[in-house]
Amino acid sequence: MKKLSLTAQIGIALLLAVVAGILLRNQAGFVDTYIKPFGIIFLNLLKFIVAPLVLFSIMAGILSMNDISKVGKLGFRALLYFMTTTLFAVTLGLVVPSLLKGFLPVINIDLDAAAEPVETSNVTVMDQLVNMFPENIIEPLSSMAMMQVIVIALLFGIAMVHVGEKGEMARKVTLSFNDVVGKILDYIMALAPIGVFCMLTPVVVDNGPAVLGSYAALLALAYLCFVVHAGVVYSSAVALLGRMSPLKFFKGLQPAMLFAFSSDSSVATLPYTMQCTEKMGVSKDIGSFVLSLGATINMDGVAIYLGVVSVFMATCCGIDLTMSQYLAIAFASTVASIGTPGIPGGSLALMAMVFASAGIPVECVAVAAGIDRLIDMGRTVMSVTGDASCAVVMQRMVGKKL
Repeated sequence: MKKLSLTAQIGIALLLAVVAGILLRNQAGFVDTYIKPFGIIFLNLLKFIVAPLVLFSIMAGILSMNDISKVGKLGFRALLYFMTTTLFAVTLGLVVPSLLKGFLPVINIDLDAAAEPVETSNVTVMDQLVNMFPENIIEPLSSMAMMQVIVIALLFGIAMVHVGEKGEMARKVTLSFNDVVGKILDYIMALAPIGVFCMLTPVVVDNGPAVLGSYAALLALAYLCFVVHAGVVYSSAVALLGRMSPLKFFKGLQPAMLFAFSSDSSVATLPYTMQCTEKMGVSKDIGSFVLSLGATINMDGVAIYLGVVSVFMATCCGIDLTMSQYLAIAFASTVASIGTPGIPGGSLALMAMVFASAGIPVECVAVAAGIDRLIDMGRTVMSVTGDASCAVVMQRMVGKKL
């Protein structure tokens, strides 16, 4: 028999946790003493890897874009398009759940094992801006001040690009450490099924079968945002900037969207996306560049879901998000979606980063992990659709000039 994939293992762990939680509802002491600690160990390991993962993955991402300057106008406009749609995506992911959270069934999450919540009630927007910039390089890594870690990564990454050959050694070391950190994350994610089971079982013991209703609500909320973003943002961009009927666009892209949904990989879908965009009139040169770039940095689905799950989990924990926390989530989600690691478990690690930046307990990652695979299929479709819409727009804007 073929070895079960990590996704299948996590799915089985979710089902087993629901069954075990229902059977052990009268044994809460046993669950907290002998099951929950193993979930905390898994989360501790996840917290441990988050800071180095973000630091090196963002620097590696900047280094990988070193050749974008060679394509001039096309590269700049494609990046601007991706950044704009990502901002719309993260805004949508924050606004919709905030408007609907009063109607959603939520999971009651015990915060006893969580880190102390961040006090942000008196923090202004300017305070948040000042706090983004670290006064030393060590403290942000040790305290998981993720916005400061992001700033450190941006500064070092941009500097390595600008110094050119003199920074070649630093470039090689950075890329090497990025690979090493990715392998450590592989080790940690191998424990994900056990960690998810040990963290979800106590949640089911406390909430009973009602936890399934909350999962359904989170799933529905995420896909609602996906549909709205595709129907409004991508349709408008294709119609107004690409001068193409949205119906023609979505009909022509349907094979790639279906493959993306089933394969859960925008990179694996790339050949199908290229074929679809070529049939819609996008030249091979523009399509290959824009779609390859988008498969690396355009993750609107991730940006939407990070916003949705942040608001949802904050509600579960009884946290009333302040404006500074919303800004922290928006900033972290935008950067995280651009630097999403292409490795198993990368989205969970980035979720932990976003939660930490806004004072949401990182323990909530284990709760959200139960349906991450189901949502990830929609996220992949969003990424592929966004890449294709950019290719159509770029063909209209710069195709003739090139």
